Amino acid sequence: MLPEIKTLLIAASPFLELRGSIPLALGVYHLPVLSAFWISVIGNIIPVIFILWLLEGVSRFLSQHFYFFNRFFSWLFERTRINHQRKFKKWKEFALVVLVAIPLPFTGAWTGSLAAFVFGIHWKKAFPLIALGVLIAGLVVTLTTLVIIKAI
Repeated sequence: MLPEIKTLLIAASPFLELRGSIPLALGVYHLPVLSAFWISVIGNIIPVIFILWLLEGVSRFLSQHFYFFNRFFSWLFERTRINHQRKFKKWKEFALVVLVAIPLPFTGAWTGSLAAFVFGIHWKKAFPLIALGVLIAGLVVTLTTLVIIKAI
């Protein structure tokens, strides 16, 4: 499989996202910096489109047809809103960008998409915010990776 395709698929994965694809593309596959960056950003953004577009319908369908999912989604949304709504109201859209932009575990485009859904941010508003966060995260990870590669 081509290194570019591997990079794209890793960036699209929910666990590594571009935090894993950029270091791999630069350090192992030796892709050019701009190629590694843009392939990873595009790969990270592709799932966001589907998550934002499908999550509400899938959640509603499962909740209406399966008691377990109705209970689970009710518990999950209520718990998340109680624990984080005050912070989210204070920071609003900036919170979503930061959640995606900070390249730490359990942050990123997948988490940002789920947060947008839980907090009721319409996909037309959420998508550009998440894309901005992905771009920022991509820059941070690329620069950090380049510094580490040069230091080695």
